[in-house]
Amino acid sequence: MKLEDTAIAGVKILTPARFSDERGFFSESWNRARLAAAGIGIDFVQDNHSLSRRKGTVRGLHFQAPPHAQAKLVRCGRGALRDVAVDIRRGSPTYGRWVAAELSAENGRQMLIPEGCAHGFVTLSDDTEIIYKCSDYYAPECDRALQFDDPEIGIDWGVTRDEALLSDKDAAAPALRDLGSPFTWEGAA
Repeated sequence: MKLEDTAIAGVKILTPARFSDERGFFSESWNRARLAAAGIGIDFVQDNHSLSRRKGTVRGLHFQAPPHAQAKLVRCGRGALRDVAVDIRRGSPTYGRWVAAELSAENGRQMLIPEGCAHGFVTLSDDTEIIYKCSDYYAPECDRALQFDDPEIGIDWGVTRDEALLSDKDAAAPALRDLGSPFTWEGAA
């Protein structure tokens, strides 16, 4: 597996090796022992899978507050998406900054998002499936959102608010300056 650092500490791009033949391919998307040897010792406890029917669907930016903060390992099972992580750890040298990567069924890339980062994506094709692991269980009382198109963050989604298909929760999410982030920077993840 190829691991790449990004401009935000703890956010990594993982590209598993694919073994292909006339039948298709095989890929090991997660191996706890191998990734622990590479310094990634996250204990994932829940897998999620969602389908977005329409290109231009935006989901996020989401996170869970402590005590149920979640790290996520995100991949695309079908279609393509632009995956985004925003650092919301107060005091971080990259607070309020974002990184993005295209994840697709074709390229097999994955994004690792640590606790303290908000996560979201926009679909680049119809019928896009996202599959992701979480390091803590879903806790509705800790579920939070951040405004996806906050101009102070300046994420290039490739769609405007008027074009994006959004949930009511995401449409009403607060801007970063109004968030009151529950996370504090504690050094490199």
